[in-house]
Amino acid sequence: MRLVFLGTPRFAVPSLEKLVEAGHDVRAVLTQPDRPKGRGQQTALSPVKEAALRLGLAIHQPERVRRPESVALLAQFHADVMVVVGYGQIIPQTIIDLPRHGIINVHGSLLPKYRGAAPLQWAVANGETRTGVTTMRIDAGLDTGDMLLKAETEIGPEETAIELGERLAVTGANLLLETLKKIDEGTLVAEKQNDAEATSARILKKEDGLVDWHLPAARIYNRFRGLLPWPGTYTTFRGQLLHFWNVKPAIDIEMGIPGSVQVRNRKVLVSCGNNSALELLEVQLEGRKIIPAGAFCNGQHLMDSEMLGEITN
Repeated sequence: MRLVFLGTPRFAVPSLEKLVEAGHDVRAVLTQPDRPKGRGQQTALSPVKEAALRLGLAIHQPERVRRPESVALLAQFHADVMVVVGYGQIIPQTIIDLPRHGIINVHGSLLPKYRGAAPLQWAVANGETRTGVTTMRIDAGLDTGDMLLKAETEIGPEETAIELGERLAVTGANLLLETLKKIDEGTLVAEKQNDAEATSARILKKEDGLVDWHLPAARIYNRFRGLLPWPGTYTTFRGQLLHFWNVKPAIDIEMGIPGSVQVRNRKVLVSCGNNSALELLEVQLEGRKIIPAGAFCNGQHLMDSEMLGEITN
């Protein structure tokens, strides 16, 4: 098939690689423009651009895909299908109408659950135990198009959004190939979504990572797993931000006021809601290196009953 691929994140890379491997004619790759990244603000290529360069594919990076010049560019490829995997821009109807088989999206949830920009992250953060991938035909709404194929999987009790994303990226790539095969054969049966069953997976914000110590430890742990690598989870400690890089719920521990610290047998425990506790394993004080919680405890002379989450002037 003649294809145009639109994608940006690492999650999209296996789909692009599988398309090329399967012999599809990928006529162009569209990805987001290069952006400054990190503390040094050096220009960074998107994972999809890096993959497209490696695969020798034509690359285009329009600032706005809905602009007339971008629509004209896409029209000249005469694609049978366009494939979108985490592109990062809303696709207008003028582009949806171009390919004769429409635009196929690889979405990281079992639609209609978790429509939106961060389905993997919110599924883990909300403590879901199962999720999957759906291929869908894009329409003018936000992840509201007809569903094509699905693949379901469990979420491990300690699995992070990063680890789940790596698994689902491969699952989604294989599902995409199967979807295209059925389109080519004329055997694909689309299914409309039930809007009443839809849930939102809105884009993540920095403030989503701020820990509410009144929540049970299990819920805080789920958010920790789901919000990696960004925005992560964090609290305040003596007026500075303290980021968590490894934590786990403590078992059978009697604790005190939510947010209060207890040091027991070289373990750093924080009281949470419902008389539960979270054990800190690796932390990072703002502007410093990631260190084990024990080293942090010793270096900061952490005291029992000291509070996290309260800014000290």
